[in-house]
Amino acid sequence: MRRALAAAMRDAVRSGRLAPGTRLPSSRQLAADLGLARNTVADAYGDLVAEGWLTARRGSGTLVADRTITPPVSVRSSAQPPGEPCYDLIPGNPDLTAFPPAAWLRATRRALAAAPDDAFGYGDPRGRPELRAALADHLARARGVYTSPEHILICAGISHGLQILSKVLAGRGARNVAVESYGPDRHRGLRAAAGLETLSLPLDTHGTYPVPPDGTDTVLLTPAHQFPVGTTLQRDRRTAVVDWARRTGRLVLEDDYDGEFRFDRQSVGALQALDPGCVVYLGTASKTLAPGLRLAWMALPPTLAEEAVAAKGQIDSCEVFSQLTMADFSTSGAYDRHVRAARRRYRDRRDALVTALAQHAPKVRVIGAAAGLHTVLGLPPGTEQRVLQSATRQGLKVASLSRYRRERSLKAMADAIVVGYGVPSDAAWPQALSALVRILS
Repeated sequence: MRRALAAAMRDAVRSGRLAPGTRLPSSRQLAADLGLARNTVADAYGDLVAEGWLTARRGSGTLVADRTITPPVSVRSSAQPPGEPCYDLIPGNPDLTAFPPAAWLRATRRALAAAPDDAFGYGDPRGRPELRAALADHLARARGVYTSPEHILICAGISHGLQILSKVLAGRGARNVAVESYGPDRHRGLRAAAGLETLSLPLDTHGTYPVPPDGTDTVLLTPAHQFPVGTTLQRDRRTAVVDWARRTGRLVLEDDYDGEFRFDRQSVGALQALDPGCVVYLGTASKTLAPGLRLAWMALPPTLAEEAVAAKGQIDSCEVFSQLTMADFSTSGAYDRHVRAARRRYRDRRDALVTALAQHAPKVRVIGAAAGLHTVLGLPPGTEQRVLQSATRQGLKVASLSRYRRERSLKAMADAIVVGYGVPSDAAWPQALSALVRILS
């Protein structure tokens, strides 16, 4: 930890993020912030003072040394295009700079100190009981999910969960899965590998019509905030698709990828609560914390739980330290606090985007901005390609809405782009927004 801290601070000085003369926090304060021993921080400070990166004077504290730093020369690969984007506005990821390392480290220490010996064995394939109990409580409070720890299955991401479910569905004799006509297509291969055909659900002016035609075996939806269009599944359609599943004995798969982030009113509760016996709920920490944690979960109907466990395998394939940490992070209240802070941050970005477009690009329509980390911007007819080309020149990564059209035979919606405001850091967001507004105005 001492070497890692010294290396990180050395890097910050070299890159200019810590300017000469910057006063650093005391070793006691920084140790408390990072959850480290004070001696670890003091020794790291001492190493950097000896190397000339920092200066320490009695009564003045520890400061960044006043010296000329020659940054390393960055050589651009000849294969790298000159118009490489500077700001990533492709939807899908949160602001990774907002991950709370100090709080996560404290949770890890508490969790490991309290962990029983069997936590480090092969484990229950359903996942650690501490995390399943914590999730059952959190999901009931935050999303209205009705489940018990015994019916929660921990998996390494939504894709892993869908892979497990595809095996279960195929084993039950299912032949197809109906999905929304707009959305990411990366899971089609998982279904195909299990022998399942992918069908498209119809789309109208009110969003996805979720009740499928006869012969459909399973329906996969993002009802709280359809990706990428941003609509919320209407109340009558929510009850209609659950009634279909109940009547036919089929299953509905609910992908609640960003249900924690609703800004303008109370969150829309999970579809699963309407009938836990025929809806499989899938949630993830990828948007609320970081996708690199590889933590997701399923709340399964009791009749499906054992089959899903068997399809996953007899060994817990999800990393145990992250599970234990996530359990402590949730039960201590740190997860709720982090989600509330993230919700405020993303709401402020959404508000800044809507306000700027209203002032400088009033012909652009903002669609589906009530929740989530992205919005759809409707463009004047015939301008989509021009906007995408201008974005590339301005160093912006944005995606056209047509990129997410699953069926090429489907009539495309009007010209529009999908803008994610989750990825840029707080420092980078104003510049990214300014560049976007220049293009659209």
